Amino acid sequence: MKHLSKLFVYLKPYRAWVLVACGLVVIEALAQLIVPLLIQYVIDDGITPGDMTAILVGSGLMLLAAAVGAIATVRRAYNAALYSQGMAFDVRNDLFERIQNFSFGNLDKLQTGNLITRVSSDVDIVRMFAGMGMMMIIRAVVLLLGSVFFLVATSPRLSLIMLVLIPTIVIVFIILAKIAQPLFKRVQELLGNLNTVVQENLAGVRVVKAFVRESHAIDQFEEANTAYMRQFVKVNRLMITAFPVVMFIANLGMLAVIVLGGIQVVEGELSVGGLVAFSNYLMTATFPVVMLGMIIAMMPAAEASAERVLEVIDTESEVQELPEAREQEQIAGRVIFEGVSFNYNGKADTNVLADINLTVEPGESVALLGATGSGKTTLMSLIPRLYDVSDGRVLIDDVDVREMTEESLRSKIGVALQRTTLFSGTIAENIAYGNPTASMEEIVAVAKAAQAHDFITAMPDGYDSDVEARGVNLSGGQKQRIAIARALLIDPAILILDDSTSSVDMETEYLIQRALDDLMEGRTTFIIAQRISSVLKADKIVILEQGRITDVGTHRELVEKSEIYQEIFCSQLGIDFDVDGLVADCQDDVRVGVD
Repeated sequence: MKHLSKLFVYLKPYRAWVLVACGLVVIEALAQLIVPLLIQYVIDDGITPGDMTAILVGSGLMLLAAAVGAIATVRRAYNAALYSQGMAFDVRNDLFERIQNFSFGNLDKLQTGNLITRVSSDVDIVRMFAGMGMMMIIRAVVLLLGSVFFLVATSPRLSLIMLVLIPTIVIVFIILAKIAQPLFKRVQELLGNLNTVVQENLAGVRVVKAFVRESHAIDQFEEANTAYMRQFVKVNRLMITAFPVVMFIANLGMLAVIVLGGIQVVEGELSVGGLVAFSNYLMTATFPVVMLGMIIAMMPAAEASAERVLEVIDTESEVQELPEAREQEQIAGRVIFEGVSFNYNGKADTNVLADINLTVEPGESVALLGATGSGKTTLMSLIPRLYDVSDGRVLIDDVDVREMTEESLRSKIGVALQRTTLFSGTIAENIAYGNPTASMEEIVAVAKAAQAHDFITAMPDGYDSDVEARGVNLSGGQKQRIAIARALLIDPAILILDDSTSSVDMETEYLIQRALDDLMEGRTTFIIAQRISSVLKADKIVILEQGRITDVGTHRELVEKSEIYQEIFCSQLGIDFDVDGLVADCQDDVRVGVD
């Protein structure tokens, strides 16, 4: 219960509803407890002596007790729904807020499908326990204590049966709970895996169809679904086995009461009404024990889900804002990488970046070239603190980025990623995502700069056209141009373009580059590119290989001294060039270049 008890803190704002529900469930239990006593009264004082008045009075009181119990049950269920839904609402909000504040490092470790399961299914299981399980516990305790009291009062000798019956049932359910908890936790993990498979295949459905992998996707889903089903069946088989055992024990107890109680009736030690009342109280006492058993069975599932929810809530972002971090009102754009190393798992022997030293002056444009996996995107992610360095420092205007508030830092940096994410809404809303107060004139201006204006205005509703889920109604190049416009609209001091023109044709790329030449004036710009034509005009070109900088220079400098740059250059263009009067052949291991 340690994880559940932590989540029950979320009930504090709803304590008035909780208290009312607790009071109503006590009334509900008391109304049920009085019925066997009234039955005894009707039999002993009404039916046996033939007193019709006693029969009518007893029957009327039983009807009243049933009505009071029914009203209390309805109102209690309503209050329990109010506080449990309120609790779930707050937990989901905190979960989502925590996820939004996670760094890229945290998100790398958590699968999307698992996070969806925690926010939805796991929270709902905890909600059900808080709303139904808690009330069942209170009702069971009141019924059990009340039943034991009346059992002892009716027949102290027969009540000794309870000393054997109740502990036996409790032991069965305790054993059940110990076996069930890890099984329930595994059920939720497999549900998370199932959601991950669904999410990935729906997001990549076009890739699945393009490569005719529908059968593979179906098999993958069936495998995850089968694992989930088998685990769920395994848990239910355990539960189904336990309850007949409990009912068998309860029926043995009832048989003992009938036999021993019958003897007492014959010997005149107990009235017929007393035996009937005792039998009813025994069943009433057995029922809450079974209820507690059900709760014990529910508890492992709720505890497992609470643990998974708290795992997210209690996880601190790997990127923490320092208490002394200060607002950075203006950024000139000087960026320095000072002895920077980075790894994803805290192990220095698996560095993705190693000993990076680079200084970029305000307004300079820097291009990063290198093979896939060389660390280009990771290096750029360190500037807005999407990750924190493992060693060294990243400085902007000679201030460590860790000494700036995250909001003031990131609000000065515009990022356009290769894998563009668009949100539900209009095209204008997506462009203005980072600057919701931007005017339509400003939105149109950056759209024109990103060569997006023409295709936007050609759409039926222009800038008010809806973007479908994940932007499926737009091409890759169109989405990239919207991403560039979105990055430009915040008027960033530092602009990061991560292969953001890879999905556009050469002509469009040329037009975008021309527009960006003007827009990059006065901004520090980082360009990650695969096409060498995108970086020819950069003030600095940085060559990365296996997480290390191997060369830095202008195009002309690198084409003369860097073998890696020459290989990239020749592999893409493959023609002869003249460098300062020197004719070079890309087929030879000599220097090459262009004016």
